[in-house]
Amino acid sequence: MNVLLDTNALYWWLNEPARLSSTARTAITARSNMVVVSAVVSWELAIKTGLRKMEARNLLEVWKTKLEEEQFSEMPIDSAHAIRAGLLPLHHRDPFDRLLAAQAQMTGWPILSADGIFDMYGVRRIW
Repeated sequence: MNVLLDTNALYWWLNEPARLSSTARTAITARSNMVVVSAVVSWELAIKTGLRKMEARNLLEVWKTKLEEEQFSEMPIDSAHAIRAGLLPLHHRDPFDRLLAAQAQMTGWPILSADGIFDMYGVRRIW
């Protein structure tokens, strides 16, 4: 199964794995799962680093290498994702999460996230 990580889940996996639920850790480490990280995650990390809300500069400098080391795949953002995200109901105003919700809807993949807002978008959430 493919599993889409949200930004906090990726950040916690790399920096504070104890913050993840045991179900989340199992989903990430299961050999049968392909872990996918959307390009929106790197965008959100860069924005939050620039605003000094989070410190991910070191991760961003080695982004591709780190994803390869973790054996995570990267999902690009395409116009279909952007359009769907823009047309989603405004349950949530965070553009990063809305884009992740759109990608999860379009692929049918579950999203690994502690954020219950994704439930309002009808996507399967693992936590």
